[in-house]
Amino acid sequence: MGRFSTILVLLGLGLGVSGCGFLPSQGPSASDVTEQAVSGDPEAGPRYLIADLTPAAVAILKRVPNMSLAGRFGAHDGAPSPAIGLGDSVSVTVWEAASGGLFSSAAVAGVSAGSHSAAIPEQAVGRDGAITIPYAGRIRVAGLTPAQVEKTIVARLVGKAIEPQALVTVTKNLSNSVTVTGEVSNGAQVPLSARGERILDVIAAAGGLKAPVHDVFISLSRGSTTAKIPMQTLLAHPRENIFVRPRDVITVESQPQTFTAFGSTGRNELVKFDAAGITLEEAVAKAGGLQAEMANPEGVFLLRAEPAAIARQLDPAYPVPPGAQTVNVVYRINLKDTATYFLARSFAVRNKDVIYVAAAPSTELNQAMKLFATIAQPAMSGATMAIAICRSGKC
Repeated sequence: MGRFSTILVLLGLGLGVSGCGFLPSQGPSASDVTEQAVSGDPEAGPRYLIADLTPAAVAILKRVPNMSLAGRFGAHDGAPSPAIGLGDSVSVTVWEAASGGLFSSAAVAGVSAGSHSAAIPEQAVGRDGAITIPYAGRIRVAGLTPAQVEKTIVARLVGKAIEPQALVTVTKNLSNSVTVTGEVSNGAQVPLSARGERILDVIAAAGGLKAPVHDVFISLSRGSTTAKIPMQTLLAHPRENIFVRPRDVITVESQPQTFTAFGSTGRNELVKFDAAGITLEEAVAKAGGLQAEMANPEGVFLLRAEPAAIARQLDPAYPVPPGAQTVNVVYRINLKDTATYFLARSFAVRNKDVIYVAAAPSTELNQAMKLFATIAQPAMSGATMAIAICRSGKC
């Protein structure tokens, strides 16, 4: 009877251990994630939105447009016409059909002249956007192409010079330039030529990238509009390599992309991925997959902050707080369903996402039994020894 009582005590101890909250755990169970979404304060509302990974949810997220330089600024077939700007320097040569006109060497002192032409010295475009042409006065050139300025000069000289013709040359092109900054070897203002330059042209002119391609994003700012895409996208899709315009600002940024893996995955750590992006299917594999005999395939979760508009589409009944810009969303993924793997291939993981895999329900029981065995083994050994002593008549 004494031995039976000992066993009952040990069994009771084991059951008590299995129900204790101090068993080792890697995080909340799948049911905990669902239950903890409800706040203890009814007036506070839910703590986060739980959305199952379904075809409808994937379709909602796919409707969010990807950033595109061609889409934001337009994919023009040709380069913009270079216009003269403030601070540029130009030189002008005027020809006449016969000698003895206004621009012969005898008629205009102080300028070099041929028999029928005169080269007007280089001059910078003033703050008023104009230059001075003898016998034509101040001529506005800012915002005009050299060809347009030539026509203006000729029109001003008609009736004064003998069948005048003009040639305007931009000698210092300060306004027609693009600023390149960030992770390039030589950040600088890159002048634009008449043929036109594309984004990759000016990045190359600035010395190329200093950071790895897979970590780089390219931002283009034009006026009050800015768009950013991964460098890998720019290289893979020639349509994105658009022509730049004067005063554009190109910023090359190194932004390593990461997600965090927690729970019953092969790797509990910060996991890097390429700037071009990664799918949920690839992310789970990159995190080491689900641990055999430990992970709950029905308890895979992805946590992120979504725009409030997306949250309303995922669950129209969810009470989005007034004025909230983002909502914390927990995507619930059932990897026990084969069809979910196809959805995971279409679900994009974003920078700073969290992937959590809950432990299988049997894991806690296994841990309890191991702990029970650790505690019970010395007691059982002692009880066995005591029984043996009693049987020998020494107790």
